[in-house]
Amino acid sequence: MTHAELVGEVEKRDLVIVNPDPFWPQVFDQHKDRIRVALGTGARKAEHIGSTAVPGLAAKPIIDILVTVDDITAEEEYLGPLLNADYQLRVREPKHRMVRTPELDVHIHILESGDPAGIDYLLLRDHLRGDRADRELYERTKRELIRSDWADMNAYAEAKTTVITLIMERARETV
Repeated sequence: MTHAELVGEVEKRDLVIVNPDPFWPQVFDQHKDRIRVALGTGARKAEHIGSTAVPGLAAKPIIDILVTVDDITAEEEYLGPLLNADYQLRVREPKHRMVRTPELDVHIHILESGDPAGIDYLLLRDHLRGDRADRELYERTKRELIRSDWADMNAYAEAKTTVITLIMERARETV
């Protein structure tokens, strides 16, 4: 399997978890509009994902957006337009690209339509929206992990894998 290409150096960032912000959906809507202008019909879907998409869930103040396209390898159809819309390429993986704002407060994950990873993003979001116990478990886990010193955001994200796997198992049981 081809490895992920991180564009730029590993970044040491101060990670914080903040209480839910009622403006997160509005920030998503602004970027969804920006993406739609940049990509037109090239974006099959633009969905608010991640913790900021779950009302009542504390989160890192970073809006995550899932954009699906017909062909992830056809970068000319989506990457150039997103870069022209002032997003910056950060990750290039075989089935995933990630661009973000220069302010580092919005991450756009680009996947092919039907990619299981995209389906999982939406399943996790929807499950956390509807399951208070798992939402509280996830928040407790994040608050505990954020106290540690992480080399970068990827190490912090990887540390959440065990609890996310557990929550995803429960989410799959309910669909």
